[in-house]
Amino acid sequence: MATREDILAYVKKTFQTEPDYPWRRFPEYAVLRHGGNGKWYGLILNLPKARLGLEGEGNIDVINLKSDHVLDILVNSASGALPAYHMNKKHWITLVLDGGFPDDELYGLIDESHGLTQ
Repeated sequence: MATREDILAYVKKTFQTEPDYPWRRFPEYAVLRHGGNGKWYGLILNLPKARLGLEGEGNIDVINLKSDHVLDILVNSASGALPAYHMNKKHWITLVLDGGFPDDELYGLIDESHGLTQ
């Protein structure tokens, strides 16, 4: 199961992306941006489970990604896929890291999000 560190290593190797941490109030929120145009293609957050409607105490890492297949992912996915947190739910999706979402699909969605936001 992919972790925050795995994803940051992947985007650095694949897209030469260094995460941006723009909010002092939320220093662990990592924005993934295109080098040329500065557009976001991903956002890694650490959120309380309750804020996402999940059971249990504590926080979890999630990633927001843009996708042309949001509804398909939500309907057909195993666990770990949620409507986008704090983003347009028609075009973005939230995936729980270490939440059972398959790594190969996660990395495919990162690639898709990168391509859609160029």
